[in-house]
Amino acid sequence: MNGLPARRAAEEPVWSGPRLWILAWRKMGSVQNTRGGAGQPVWSRTLVGWHIVFWVLLGMTLALSFLGHLGTVRQLVFTGTVVVLGAAYQFVGLPAIRSGRALPSYAYRLVLIASLVVLIGIYPQSVFLMFIASAQIWLLNEDAREGVGLSLLLVIGVGTAQLWSAGWGWAAFWNILPWMLVSLVVSLLFGIWIEKVITQSQQRADLIEQLESARDELAEAHHSAGVMAERERMAREIHDTLAQGMTSIVMLSQAAAAELSQGGAAGMAARLAAIEDTARENLAEARALVAAFTPVALSGATLTEVLRRQAERFAAETGVDVQVSLDLPDDEVAALPQAQQVVLLRSAQEALANVRKHAAATQVLITLGLSDGGVWIEIRDDGSGFTPASASSGFGLNAMRGRVEESGGSVQIESTPGQGTRVQVLIPAVQEDV
Repeated sequence: MNGLPARRAAEEPVWSGPRLWILAWRKMGSVQNTRGGAGQPVWSRTLVGWHIVFWVLLGMTLALSFLGHLGTVRQLVFTGTVVVLGAAYQFVGLPAIRSGRALPSYAYRLVLIASLVVLIGIYPQSVFLMFIASAQIWLLNEDAREGVGLSLLLVIGVGTAQLWSAGWGWAAFWNILPWMLVSLVVSLLFGIWIEKVITQSQQRADLIEQLESARDELAEAHHSAGVMAERERMAREIHDTLAQGMTSIVMLSQAAAAELSQGGAAGMAARLAAIEDTARENLAEARALVAAFTPVALSGATLTEVLRRQAERFAAETGVDVQVSLDLPDDEVAALPQAQQVVLLRSAQEALANVRKHAAATQVLITLGLSDGGVWIEIRDDGSGFTPASASSGFGLNAMRGRVEESGGSVQIESTPGQGTRVQVLIPAVQEDV
């Protein structure tokens, strides 16, 4: 071999910095890509590119060797080594990269280092294969000390091959030594630094995974809470509409049966008409519950009109004198947000249902008013009264409180046995969205 190739070999820097990116990609590849949706490690998606780079560099090395006039024997040895390295990569290295198995990765890297020593010794310009060799050493690395040891072995082996190609002279040694030392030191420093960076990145990836898991758990908890809230809301709607309507029908039927058993049929037509009206309204409410949650009564009338109809029906069914008093004009009542009107109507219906079941009252006063704190409704009766603490577990009152509190309001109940009951519901003022 002439002196020019030998001198080029002595001056060729052994630079292996690109391996640091491979190390980073492989380490981060162990974390699943949850954002991409593919569920594949990062390295698995970039492996094809590095696979192509390896074969391109190996093919270029083999092609250039034929231009170097190596001689028949050296050319055969060089070509055979290229074939061995290619076969080792295809059947040992590539599967080891994908599987991460230790024994095949060690075997392939030893073959890789030995092959580069032979190739660079025969044809020094093959030193650019260090680009991919150093990257693959760190790619298959599982421990920093392992990477350091094999990188040191690679640099020493390549340096020895360059020195042998240059003729073992001291001049060649001193020319090669600085590049070997610089390459080794830079490679190791960057290798150790990137190892720490990847360790921190792995910790962050674990933290992100934990946060995503916590987010999923929180979403599930919110979903469960939403389901429970919806069930409670449906229960209140059914109780305030269908259940109360059924109670009215039962009581009207019992009154009609009692009147019929006593031989009186004069009021039967009115009882049956009341039963039919209540049943039809219940049917409309049931359909409204399926379609939406706005009471049927409010869909075609104002809250004032609905309260007055409720009072008239209650008086007709029970014989109780029910009065409705307004402390604010009708137009202001009509301007109230739909959600407020629903809460006020349901509260009045629940209070009247309790009067029907428990109070034995003769008079009921429903008052609707507006104050600085918001809009309020009060239902007062002169019935038997009760102790509020003893009725705190009743479903009706609890449903009323739940509905009002969801709207940011409050419920006050004042009652004394034998002295009647006052129920007041206050809803904060809310501006209707325009």
